[in-house]
Amino acid sequence: MKISLTITALALLVAGNAFAAGSHAGGHDQMKIGVPGKASKATRTIEVIMKETDDGDMLFEPNTIQVKKFETVRFAVKNIGELEHEFVLDEHDNIMMHKAAMEKMPEMEHDDPNAVRLIEGTDGEIIWTFTTAGTFEFACLIPGHYESGMKGKIQVAVK
Repeated sequence: MKISLTITALALLVAGNAFAAGSHAGGHDQMKIGVPGKASKATRTIEVIMKETDDGDMLFEPNTIQVKKFETVRFAVKNIGELEHEFVLDEHDNIMMHKAAMEKMPEMEHDDPNAVRLIEGTDGEIIWTFTTAGTFEFACLIPGHYESGMKGKIQVAVK
């Protein structure tokens, strides 16, 4: 069964009340990490590779990204691994809520501007404008992938 839920709906499912939990109360248009960007405003492209290693680790390359507040970035995401992976941008608490929901419903599909899920050998993109300085995360929340190392940090610096 395929289920399409937004991160907000996931937060409601897991936490009971996303607004009380401090989630992005305005939905995907006003998340703490930023807002969906416009391709015409992207100032640079960051290539992100998703893959597995021979010893069973799963990872992103790079696993640390630096951007500036109000910068619009095109993330060119490529899955060169042998398994399906996803790239989700968010703050830590929302990543953990989404991770818990994925453990309960691993086949759920997403239609969120801050996430892309890719089967092996494919690529996709996210265009994002970062509106808040701080440290945020990106992760693969398919069950077991986060624990196998598929996570990274995004540092948003004040201009």
